[in-house]
Amino acid sequence: MNTNDYTIRQEKKEEQRAVENLVRESFWNVYRPGCSEHYVIHVLRDDPAFVKELDFVMEKDGVLIGQNMFMRTVINADDGRVIPVLTMGPIGITPELKRHGYGKKLLDYSLEQASAMGVGAVLFEGNIGFYGKSGFDYAHNFGIRYHDLPEGADDSFFLCKELIPGYLDGITGVYQTPQGYYVDDADVEAFDRDFPPKEKLKLPGQIF
Repeated sequence: MNTNDYTIRQEKKEEQRAVENLVRESFWNVYRPGCSEHYVIHVLRDDPAFVKELDFVMEKDGVLIGQNMFMRTVINADDGRVIPVLTMGPIGITPELKRHGYGKKLLDYSLEQASAMGVGAVLFEGNIGFYGKSGFDYAHNFGIRYHDLPEGADDSFFLCKELIPGYLDGITGVYQTPQGYYVDDADVEAFDRDFPPKEKLKLPGQIF
């Protein structure tokens, strides 16, 4: 996808480290002191659930400014069926261009490509204030529960968008996060030592 000032295309193997550094910059000190997302994408690329066709980068003036990826997963339906779905992310934009509309453009393009592949629904963890603008809703409105979450607990972070209208009609069940997203802190620390030093800060609004 090309426009006047940005391009969205598939990630190239030779730029993987540059993309990891971009993701590191985007998430550093956002949700926790430091971040793990750059290691997560490093691990996910070799996961069998990784969807290579939906591994995107965004460029502006020849410089990488954004990234998004998708993983295959399932809903274990209460009636015994296993419903194929995708999850998404991490999705990130370089800090100096956040809140300029590039994140939504990357998100919407990514979802269009997933839809073109016949994907039925995308579920993931995010902020409804941002992702709602691209058609996401609370997953509980589709009858889908987040795994390991106690009954009655706040699940407002858990979002869903049907790419095929009605794909989740008549389905209730539990969403499963791909195991590749769970990384060990010690492995993150070891991986991070190969990047330029950055200060970890405990900031208001962090959730970890």
